Amino acid sequence: MYSIQEWLSAVAAGLFALHVLQKLFFPYFWKDVTFLWKIITYGIKLELCKLTSKVVTVVDTFVEQAQRIPDKAFLIYEGVVHTYRDIDERSNRVANVFLKQGTLKKGDCVVLLMNNEPDFVSVWFGLTKVGCAVAFLNTNIKSKSLLHCFNCCGAKTLVVGADLIECLEDILPSLREDNIDVWVMKRENGGCTQVQTLLDQIDCASDRPVPASLRAATSLKTPILYIFTSGTTGLPKAAVITHLQTLKAAAGFWAFGGREDDVVYVPLPLYHSAASMIGIGGTLQLGATCILKKKFSASKFWSDCRKYDVTIFQYIGELCRYLCNQPKAEGERAHKVRMGVGNGLRPDVWRDFHARFGEVRMCELYGSTEGNLCFMNHIGKLGVVGRSNFFYKLLFKYDLVKYDMVREEPVKDARGFCQRVKKGETGLLLSKVSAASPFFGYAGSKQLTERRLLRNVFSSGDAYFNTGDLMAEDKEDFICFKDRVGDTFRWKGENVATTEVTETLGLVGFIQEANVYGVEVPGHEGRAGMAAVIVRLGHEFDGKALFEHVVTDLPAYARPVFIRIQEFIEITGTFKQQKFQLVQSGFDPSTISEPLYVVDYVQKSYVPLTDNVYQSILAGEQKL
Repeated sequence: MYSIQEWLSAVAAGLFALHVLQKLFFPYFWKDVTFLWKIITYGIKLELCKLTSKVVTVVDTFVEQAQRIPDKAFLIYEGVVHTYRDIDERSNRVANVFLKQGTLKKGDCVVLLMNNEPDFVSVWFGLTKVGCAVAFLNTNIKSKSLLHCFNCCGAKTLVVGADLIECLEDILPSLREDNIDVWVMKRENGGCTQVQTLLDQIDCASDRPVPASLRAATSLKTPILYIFTSGTTGLPKAAVITHLQTLKAAAGFWAFGGREDDVVYVPLPLYHSAASMIGIGGTLQLGATCILKKKFSASKFWSDCRKYDVTIFQYIGELCRYLCNQPKAEGERAHKVRMGVGNGLRPDVWRDFHARFGEVRMCELYGSTEGNLCFMNHIGKLGVVGRSNFFYKLLFKYDLVKYDMVREEPVKDARGFCQRVKKGETGLLLSKVSAASPFFGYAGSKQLTERRLLRNVFSSGDAYFNTGDLMAEDKEDFICFKDRVGDTFRWKGENVATTEVTETLGLVGFIQEANVYGVEVPGHEGRAGMAAVIVRLGHEFDGKALFEHVVTDLPAYARPVFIRIQEFIEITGTFKQQKFQLVQSGFDPSTISEPLYVVDYVQKSYVPLTDNVYQSILAGEQKL
């Protein structure tokens, strides 16, 4: 018989052996279990909402936080503190203004066109308290696209920031003809009679809460936001955002380990889902504090972090590169930042960021505004966007399928079904559409919604959301982003729709045809826009005229950086413009015999891309 001491020794040895085996063969086991437990418990909470038909929305959570911690700072903007009570009461005032007007009712949609400021949040929450859905417009939007946006979401009311009203002067008559009420966030001064001023009315309105029944939701699938994304039609698409999506996004910081005592730095535009749904939603979910910036400033970033004791910051890949490109200064590691949450961080920038600013935990995530799948790199492994495992795949059905880059379509087998790639191979990411992972599509266009779906993928009758992204999954189940396919690419943190740029270039008198695509530029995130164009017979290329045209009609991120003059544009067998070879050849004048041009913001023109200019671009000496 063994003694008790011998039994205890044996048990201890066994546990130690298991621990060693776990570290060797399952190094991420406990982190995976902890993270998965969070996902499952939050999912159960959402399922209970379905069963009880009582949805605790993001704004409901905010109101609860305002009652629980009324005097805690919620937003700090340009040094001014706005407590949870302040924003709650101001949003009540906004709600009471529109209730008094009587022009809005539960279920209506209101368009919001504002830059980052506390009143963006107050108006958003105030309209939600009335029961309205809110459509966030990109502040770079051009006037011709604005009318299209109203048609998409059926809105009859626009709230615009005082600093953006000048952008609407050309189309104000058209808005009035369409019976669209325009409210400007400024005080009455006897100016334009085509708009109504809102600030005076907010100041005079009651800050008493409006009936909670107005905002009450009984279904997670009720649309609450519309966020406009780049459209393959050349116009923005209104992604339908439901309570389900906002609640999932608001849990992002918490899932990564965010706490109530965190201070979150949000320098991204609030019209993006990252800043509004994850940044603001995630902050109030924690009961934390948000440092809201009007615009990102690389030179002020670390001084802000030290001033406000920031612990979490939101980023896109470009943002981190801008920080790394700043001149080195003393005390760069003297900060309390422990976590960065975002996407698009390249491995080389990730390494540089850590080497220079300290081992900040970078929490990469992957997901599109309208998509039904999200990956989260909860391990913090460098260079990957997320992690999967056996249990995750049971909850979220996704697949990587073979993709033909030349034909720009998935590879099919003899039966007409898609083919899965092997571990480590790159494939097109598809996410199965089901009751557990619904795809809500785009407002105002069933055709656009259907275009994002692939049907009969692995069996007859199935449907998958086409992410348009090429990904790879390694043997350890880490997910790596490889590239974007189709009609969009990313530049300066924004999605660029090639068809929109192509249509704009087609309006230039000397351009007969244009083929727009993205090319990699060393030292830059994403892909820079490049256009292969055919010059009309009897015309000449005019760099200055082209510069003036694109600056007038396209936002900065969508303007082509490079121009390639061609005699003809290759097409595929299905009469689609051929982009693959153009993308592969890049913009190197030593390997391309055709004339090349690059945008020059100093000369305000497109100038010849010489070998010297090419080298200066590679060295990072020329602004793109």
